[in-house]
Amino acid sequence: MELEAMKAISMALVVGLGMIGPGIGIGILVSKALESIGRNPEASGKIQTTMFIGIAFTEALAIFAIVVGFIVKFG
Repeated sequence: MELEAMKAISMALVVGLGMIGPGIGIGILVSKALESIGRNPEASGKIQTTMFIGIAFTEALAIFAIVVGFIVKFG
């Protein structure tokens, strides 16, 4: 197999597997936040703020996976 083809497949695997965890994490985070807002609507402001901070941190892991994929591809 050619080196460029191996790099492309490696990048696809790194990014694909690196996106699974944050995708599941964001789904769980949002579902629990919506469940909390449904149980206590008065606290929706605090819950939403915390949810968005959690989403930002979780999304950072996906960005790291993309960066590692680019390093594998072009490094």
